[in-house]
Formats: sequence, structure tokens, C-alpha cells
Amino acid sequence: MRTLFIGDIVGSPGREIVRDRLADVVEHRQIDLVIANGENSASGFGITPKITEELLSLGIEVITGGNHSWDRREILEYMPYQPRLLRPANFPAANPGSGLFVGESKKGMKFAVLNLQGRIFLPGNDDPFTTADKLLASIPADVPFVLVDMHAETTSEKIAFGWYVDGRVTAVVGTHTHVTTADERVLPKSTAYITDVGMTGPHDGVIGMDRNGIIKKFLDGMPSRFEVASGNVQMNAVVIEVDEAAPRNQAGRFAAKSIERLRLLID
Repeated sequence: MRTLFIGDIVGSPGREIVRDRLADVVEHRQIDLVIANGENSASGFGITPKITEELLSLGIEVITGGNHSWDRREILEYMPYQPRLLRPANFPAANPGSGLFVGESKKGMKFAVLNLQGRIFLPGNDDPFTTADKLLASIPADVPFVLVDMHAETTSEKIAFGWYVDGRVTAVVGTHTHVTTADERVLPKSTAYITDVGMTGPHDGVIGMDRNGIIKKFLDGMPSRFEVASGNVQMNAVVIEVDEAAPRNQAGRFAAKSIERLRLLID
């Protein structure tokens, strides 16, 4: 089984390259399941119902979120009715939506996706470590594949979390910083891990936004309107492979065989 996780999709350039490249990647890499982070897919801030449906129609089966999940007001009423659009599970329980999806892929494989957010340099929320304990225990034992999107600012928090759940999930993928890290590995108890998958969008700006507005903000500290950048559009992703016939990890989930970084350009 091969799973493709697409890093933070930023604005229309990010959506365009997903439209352009995803089908070929799925075919040539023999991908069974596609998951993506989409919290910046609407002009760099948030996601809308229309964009959610667009991304799902391309073959993405679950969309994860983060601190920008509710930047678009129209998503508030929509999210509770679209279980495949997640927001971090350790946000207040009264917030719209859910941070856990348990379902079956289009190819008939049971899987679960858990979305969490870190607490360092981000708005306050519940502890992602103990939230993970509670929600992982709620996933039925017959669900063999569990992936966690850990949306966090600091490398240390994401790495610590990877070690914390090693052997209890199939994969932990980091999102939020929009810069791909080169530390992908399979941890000793069989959990695939990467600190940050990186960004799907324009790389000639500053983490997806036009560089001129960002530089101005650093120079004068005054309010500045940020626009999505253009140029050097990339799709950054990882492919996680499991051997379904191999012994499972200590929690009874699939053990990761490998994790590989992908960087794709628009044809």
C-alpha cells in the first residue's frame, strides 16, 4: 500500500499544480490513498467549501487543516457536514468540524487520519500529545493504517511527538512551516516520520506569499497586504509505503516500510 501526502497547498498556484500532476503521480507511483493539507488553499489563507469540493474531486480523500482552518467564514457552517475536511483535534470541542476521520479508501482499505496542532508559537489549544492518546484509543482495531498530520511551528515539538507515537501509528507528517525538511525516516518501532513535508505552491516568494509585501513588513513593521506569490511552482509531498503482509506494529497498525520525498514541477 502506498499513500501520498501533499504538503500545504497554497492559493491557486498550489491548486493548479495538484490538478496538473496528481493523476500522473497516482498512476505511475501506484498510489492507493491521497491526503493533503489544504488550510492555505484559498488565496493563502483558509479554505472554502468550493475549494474543498474541487480538491476532493481530484482524488484527495482527506484534507487536513491547521491554524488557518477558519479564516474563511463560509467554512464554518460547511465543515460539520464534510467529514473529510479536518481541523486540528486539539482545538476546543465546540469548534466546528472534527480532527479525526476514520473511513475506507476508494480502493477498499480502512484508514484513519488524525489532525493535531502544536502549542509552541501558535495560538493556545489543548495538549496534542494527550489528545492523540485519547483519539488513537478510539480508532477501531481493524483499521490498519493511521496517519497523523502534526501541524506545528517548531522542529523540536514535531520530533518529540514522532517519538511519542512511534509504534502506535503508521506515519507522522509535519506541516505548517512550508519548508521541506530532509529528515524523513522510519523510526525504530516502524512509524514513518518527516518534520515538514513542505509547500505545494509558488516558491519564488516567502513561504508562498509575494516577497515584496513580506519584505516591506520586515522593514517598516507597518500593516501590509499579503498576496500569493507566483513563479517556481512546486508540489512537495511524501510517499509512505507499507507491506500489508509484514508484521504490524505494537498497536496492530501497518508498519511503515519506507517514506520518500517528492518534488514536482508543473509540466
